[in-house]
Amino acid sequence: MAERDEILTYLSEYLRVADFDDYGPQGLQVEGDAEVTHIVTGVSACAALFERAVALGAEMVLAHHGILWNFESRVVAGPSKRRLQLLLDHGITLAGYHLCLDAHPEVGNNILAARGLGLENIKPFAPHGGQPLGFRGEWRPAVSPEETLRRVGELYDCEPLAFLSGPAQVRTVGIVSGGAQKDLTVALASGLDLFITGEASEFVMHMAAEGGIHLLGAGHHATERLGIRALGERVAERFGVRHTFVDLPNPV
Repeated sequence: MAERDEILTYLSEYLRVADFDDYGPQGLQVEGDAEVTHIVTGVSACAALFERAVALGAEMVLAHHGILWNFESRVVAGPSKRRLQLLLDHGITLAGYHLCLDAHPEVGNNILAARGLGLENIKPFAPHGGQPLGFRGEWRPAVSPEETLRRVGELYDCEPLAFLSGPAQVRTVGIVSGGAQKDLTVALASGLDLFITGEASEFVMHMAAEGGIHLLGAGHHATERLGIRALGERVAERFGVRHTFVDLPNPV
């Protein structure tokens, strides 16, 4: 058993939450019971995730995408009412960690991907508001586009949307998870052979072709499973609580 506030304080410091100007409040979003024995993690906070947490008897949910965003209505009705009711009725704490988890050098989505793909010479990449969210690295020796597709698909357990307009051998790679397709411009300016992200907008096909770069859209959800799961495992080990990662598949 662990104290809720002790876990939240640790996460705020470990993830350097205050260093990131995000799109909504990060860390605690809904306060639940003071003591925690079981934590559930998931990519996106939603009613289905909370229902699983209730079934598992968890007192805390950690999500990459929380439920409070600056661009959404403050009116509590419909889906937002359902989500809040599930949390409040069952005393479940919700905490969300967004950009800080993308960027983290140990349990972040992008560093885990870079290491999982076997990249070398890994460095921060793609600054947002002064804080780099992604990482870049190299394959030594370089690999073919076909091998690139295989490795990325295996890592994320997906079939990436591929725009293969780069060189015959891929050496330099940049990774920014989620909806970072606009960072293709940063990848081009950096002279990379390959850019990996989650989503792909209409404009990227032509930009990749004209820039001579490979682009893989491996899915917003798929590219952001790594970090939140690793974060839950770290908290469980540090505080001696149970942890369950709940994957609610999303094709986007």
